[in-house]
Amino acid sequence: MNLAQTVSGSSPVLNISIFGAFVVVTLIVVFRASKNSRTAADYYAAGRAFTGPQNGIAISGDYLSAASFLGIAGAIAINGYDGFLYSIGFLVAWLVALLLVAELLRNTGKYTMGDVLAFRMRQRPVRAAAATSTLAVSFFYLLAQMAGAGGLVALLLGITSKTGQAVVIAVVGVIMIVYVLIGGMKGTTWVQIIKAALLITGAAAITLWVLGRYGFNLSSLLQGAVDKAGAAVLDPGKQYGKSGLTQLDFVSLALALVLGTAGLPHILMRFYTVPTAKEARRSVVWAIWLIGIFYLFTLVLGYGAGAIVGPQAINAAPGKANSAAPLLAQALGGPVLLGFIAAVAFATILAVVAGLTITASASFAHDVYANVIKKGKADPANEVKVARITALVIGAVAIIGGIFANGQNIAFLVALAFAVAASANLPTILYSLFWKRFNTQGALWSIYGGLAVCLILIVFSPAVSGSASAMFPTADFDWFPLSNPGIVSIPVSFILGWLGTILSKERDDAKYAEMEVRALTGAGAEKAVAH
Repeated sequence: MNLAQTVSGSSPVLNISIFGAFVVVTLIVVFRASKNSRTAADYYAAGRAFTGPQNGIAISGDYLSAASFLGIAGAIAINGYDGFLYSIGFLVAWLVALLLVAELLRNTGKYTMGDVLAFRMRQRPVRAAAATSTLAVSFFYLLAQMAGAGGLVALLLGITSKTGQAVVIAVVGVIMIVYVLIGGMKGTTWVQIIKAALLITGAAAITLWVLGRYGFNLSSLLQGAVDKAGAAVLDPGKQYGKSGLTQLDFVSLALALVLGTAGLPHILMRFYTVPTAKEARRSVVWAIWLIGIFYLFTLVLGYGAGAIVGPQAINAAPGKANSAAPLLAQALGGPVLLGFIAAVAFATILAVVAGLTITASASFAHDVYANVIKKGKADPANEVKVARITALVIGAVAIIGGIFANGQNIAFLVALAFAVAASANLPTILYSLFWKRFNTQGALWSIYGGLAVCLILIVFSPAVSGSASAMFPTADFDWFPLSNPGIVSIPVSFILGWLGTILSKERDDAKYAEMEVRALTGAGAEKAVAH
């Protein structure tokens, strides 16, 4: 039974029409933006022409994926307090990005994470490693979003056949490729801004609607949730308090979420789209406010779904926890509000995959093609051409991967993306920015070692096999007890980076001094492109 049948009055035609309108409007915006997308700086960094507030809205659009919108609301509706811990973890992560990464990265880099790492090290091996980790994070994040598109189709449009869902995954992939090929970073950023405005407006409207039902009294709303689900929804430990192992798993997941955000390539690349480091700082402050407000909305959305719809009805729907927000929208505003939420959910996936695709294609074209293959002597026009071809390939891989992963447990893919970012990227970035002794061997050990340890532990974890909710439920080769490897792989990556550095005699204090001055003052940083 699908949601269209489960919820009376649902209109798949209306849902698709609203989503179609969003696609048409954003495609017009992308075509207009493409007129100024001529140089590499235009394609990769939108000419560094966005203001801090604009980029902050775009960052929030990039960050608030369908998992944030549907997943967290559902987690709160089912697990209460423990579900809200996701919101807190995702938000706190931005303090790490603001305090340690945003401004320094904007000053030292040009287009990609590899620019920062290669600033004072041997260019080719470090750029190859940076591109490898960027592609790994982007691939798993893309796979999760594309597979999520298939689940959303079943949930919101009533298409239950695997063939039908595969067609829609392909359509989402094709539209995303069009955004990236035509608009570059500028077009993609405007899509993010429009999507963020839609998502936050929609969440605000439902939040006010829910609170209005309870006389704008949060206590009354929480009492309604308790009446439907019991007092446990207000207490810690409903999901993560069963044993010491589940609590350790939560600490591991929290580490990956909090530290992974500051190492996500598609988030880091956004800092290059502003003209100065000051604007990079402003953009993160704007993002923190918008994301923080949105996650406060999820508290009302989650408990509202628990009180109005009830955990039993949510668990009975095909998407289970993911259906909480759509079911709440249906209960409040009928098919029109459900159609709007369906469109926002699709727009969310579309915008996030476009951001991921341009990041992955930029990393390959700029780091691998221009600096490893062409040894820094590539023609900028050819580099952009390679980036566009790479975007096509990545889009095709994402579509095929999404079709194969459709219906699988995608939670571990998202967790893996954050864990890889926290394990392979963040230690290397922090060492590069703050440790004078750090060198090429340390960077390579940290990136490749963190990536390898993270992937191995995930493959042999309960998220992949050995449990009913695993990706391969019938197989059983899990010897690592935690679903997320962050608590092991992140410290291992830091240790490997330190060990690789002290075992190598390579050192360039002068280059570090130059990098430090540039990172802290902005002297010599990339400037905006004037048209």
